[in-house]
Amino acid sequence: MAEVATKKITNESPKKKKISWKKVKNSKQLYLFVLPAFLFFLIFAYGPMYGVVIAFKDYMPSLGIWGSPWVGFKHFQRFFNSYYFWDLLKNTLGISLYSLVVGFPLPIILALALNEAKDGFFKKFTQTVTYAPHFISVVVISGMLISFLSPSTGIINHLLEALGMERIAFMTDPKWFKTLYVLSGVWQGTGWASVIYLAALSGVDTQLHEAATVDGATRLQRVWYINIPTILPTMVILLIMNFGSLMATGYEKILLLQNALNLESSNVIATFVYKQGLLDAQYSYAAAVGLFESLINATLLIVVNKVSRKVSEVSLW
Repeated sequence: MAEVATKKITNESPKKKKISWKKVKNSKQLYLFVLPAFLFFLIFAYGPMYGVVIAFKDYMPSLGIWGSPWVGFKHFQRFFNSYYFWDLLKNTLGISLYSLVVGFPLPIILALALNEAKDGFFKKFTQTVTYAPHFISVVVISGMLISFLSPSTGIINHLLEALGMERIAFMTDPKWFKTLYVLSGVWQGTGWASVIYLAALSGVDTQLHEAATVDGATRLQRVWYINIPTILPTMVILLIMNFGSLMATGYEKILLLQNALNLESSNVIATFVYKQGLLDAQYSYAAAVGLFESLINATLLIVVNKVSRKVSEVSLW
């Protein structure tokens, strides 16, 4: 019996292999569409990853990546034992969690509100106004903040003075930095982030709403029991992805708003890597810090995805 089963498997495997290649051949046009994206990620994302080995070396450009001497975990130990390690970690997590807590629910609320609005001028105008900030350059946004919040000429301080309040040096006060960074990001990104939820809401069966209306459900009840459960999988997926980039605060805007007086709360891992790697030419040290940040993000992504799969049965994989 065992020999018969073995022969059967042996005889079937080439057939299955042949069928699979036949499917690939029949779908070659689809694979050709995927090929540019595959090559892009292979060349620009996965290809350069070999360079991460300089985190374990004393990299010298004259010797090249593989010619530089190995030093093991020297740069990681240097970073963990540095006096600024906990400050960088606290600022990075503080800004990221603040952005997540404030910025994650608002696109959902906006999408639910826009979905309930009647098609017409008001809805289109609101969508345009909320989407438009996304297309403003980070440099322009930073310039607007610096200009509007200037203690001497800023419009915000003029309003505060008109109301009988004292002028505030927002950009040089460390306690204001995180709030300004997060709220400006929320203003710029909420409208654009709501698009994906609106797309999910477009898939709601209208018959459910009609049946709920006949049963006497209010608009709020229909939103709570029909719309929110429909977009819940989308919410969970985006939440997992946000946790996966929790440590990856972009350095561009922070760097533009940063100055010597607010450095206490604005110095994060991303700006530190930029300064160490590009300005001070400490390539191996910057690579080690960047690798540490990426490992934390990958760990958070895996853990949150696993928890989500167990709790809600919705996950990335």
